[in-house]
Amino acid sequence: MRAGGSPGSVARRRQTAARLVPFAATLGAIAFAGGLVCGALHTSAADHVAKSFAAAWRSGDYPAMYAVLSPDARRRTSLEHFVAAYRADRDIATARRMAIGEPVSHGSAYRLPVVVDTRVFGTVDDDVVLPIDDSGGHPSIDWRPHVAFPGLRAGEALTRRTRMPPRAALLTRDRTPLAQGPARSSPLGPLAASVVGVLGPAPPERSERLEALGVPAGTRVGVTGLERIFDERLLGRPGGELLAGGRVLGRGVARAAGAVRTTISAPVQQAAVTALAGRLGGTVALKPRTGEILAFAGIAFSGLQPPGSTFKMITVTAALESHLTSPAKAYPVQTQAVLEGVTLQNANGESCGGTLVESFAKSCNSVFAPMGAEIGAKRLVAVAERFGFNHDLGIPGAATSTIPTAGEIGDALAVGSSAIGQGRVQATALQMAIVAATIGLRGRRPSPTLDFDAARGRAVAAKATDARTARTVERLMLAVVAGGTGTAAAIPGVPVAGKTGTAELKTTTTCRPVPADPGACPPAQTASDPTDTDAWFAAYAPAGKGRPRIAVGVMLVGSGAGGATAAPAARGLLIAGLKASQ
Repeated sequence: MRAGGSPGSVARRRQTAARLVPFAATLGAIAFAGGLVCGALHTSAADHVAKSFAAAWRSGDYPAMYAVLSPDARRRTSLEHFVAAYRADRDIATARRMAIGEPVSHGSAYRLPVVVDTRVFGTVDDDVVLPIDDSGGHPSIDWRPHVAFPGLRAGEALTRRTRMPPRAALLTRDRTPLAQGPARSSPLGPLAASVVGVLGPAPPERSERLEALGVPAGTRVGVTGLERIFDERLLGRPGGELLAGGRVLGRGVARAAGAVRTTISAPVQQAAVTALAGRLGGTVALKPRTGEILAFAGIAFSGLQPPGSTFKMITVTAALESHLTSPAKAYPVQTQAVLEGVTLQNANGESCGGTLVESFAKSCNSVFAPMGAEIGAKRLVAVAERFGFNHDLGIPGAATSTIPTAGEIGDALAVGSSAIGQGRVQATALQMAIVAATIGLRGRRPSPTLDFDAARGRAVAAKATDARTARTVERLMLAVVAGGTGTAAAIPGVPVAGKTGTAELKTTTTCRPVPADPGACPPAQTASDPTDTDAWFAAYAPAGKGRPRIAVGVMLVGSGAGGATAAPAARGLLIAGLKASQ
């Protein structure tokens, strides 16, 4: 919308409007052309100051703009407040792109044509008046706050009045409403509530972003669940007026967004809720090929916990790639391993070992902790990162699963502890489902999404390992379910590949006794204390052909052994996912 009240030729305005480009990209061509002109023609000192200010504004170089202000202007306004004024006006206007023209002398000032394309209020096309102070013999700009935005007059401040449209609906993959209308109601009732999340005041860390989108203060926004993940799309586009004092510079009409179709499957979501059974933890199911998340419940995205032996999927991948092991390699049957003089026991102190297949199926810490130390921190971390650790999953509000850098992990004991998913390794149920899916896809890591339309035709994100290594790890994971710690997840007639995990909590960090203070280390937890362990299970099905239809991750906090509690919980989720993907 054209702002009124300032002179300037129509032709010059049209030329300026045609140069609308992103903030960071305006300098190149215009500055180059300006340089040619300045080199060819004589310019006054005042011309040079005005053109320097304009060129610096094009490139977003606020210190260079500030450098040509008059001494009085700099005494009135610090650089910090100067920069804040421009950024505040940009956010108030919901500016997306800006074009800065060439200054034109106008009496004792210069008129600088500026065109601002806003998200909410249309296009603001007007001049900024640059007063010139020539009192000291060296021309400079006698800057005032109204110079920060086109169309403002002396003493006026830029403000806005905005209104939100109705919030858009959330749908399942089959278009059943999950949340709609002011009450965010759904025919699915409590099942929808388990995944939709809630609305509330904007969290402090999001307030600046929402302000820049034109969302009025006090608007209820998505805080958790799908409401949070799709919040900016569900909000729609605000409408209202952009004001210079009491004058209107621009107007916009509020526009509601279209309904957002998610990847959630109601039957699989019911299975995810049932699997969680009201316990603290998280459950998640996804389609490996496209990364579509079919269901999630609890803290599947946000709950970071030590992943325990599910991390051995990554450890054994690193060992196979390094040719440090093979399926037939034999390991001693023992109850514990010793690293750096510290004992790492198998679960319940059981004797464990045999071939790699047997050791993986029984989840022998006595095998995999020393294996991790042999692999070394550098390779272990590199392989974990290929599977997605230390990388943002691209889902708003989802936590990043982490492993310390190679230089931060520590000695052989720390590397061995990391290799069995303890130490400072932290993961979400979603991340471990992705690790399992990656093995099922022959080493290709899917990128998770909840956006049904975006998932169509999308490819997996990256190669985590080679197909031969993935097939070998799959063989080990099949043994876990066929006769190892994960038999409770077996489905008749369906090959299920999985890995259990039993992650210690209170004893996650190994305590080294000090002779001078023998009581410094607390007594070890007993095997009968399930509250000391998280139960994990990650799996996919069907295994064997590189085309799994479902992958799941289950993490139950303080719930005992993975094989005893997480594996049977995952079984129902696997069955539901297989049915939904037929």
